Amino acid sequence: MCLAIPARITAIDELTDAATVSLDGISRQVSLALVEDARIGDYVLVHVGYALNKLSPEEAEQTLRLIAEAGLSAEDVP
Repeated sequence: MCLAIPARITAIDELTDAATVSLDGISRQVSLALVEDARIGDYVLVHVGYALNKLSPEEAEQTLRLIAEAGLSAEDVP
């Protein structure tokens, strides 16, 4: 089973088309190659190092709430 997680963009490197995203205080580098018009503060759906698409804050919060209810945390996500 594959799982994509919503994370908030905290920084963008325009030269490498990459972003730093944060989830529960854990930061990761992800590629923005598949997402247009990403900005700091946007939520993106992240899977295996790539931002797949943008999400509304409401959709991201709802998804994160469901993941927490399932007993998972950001530390459980590779």
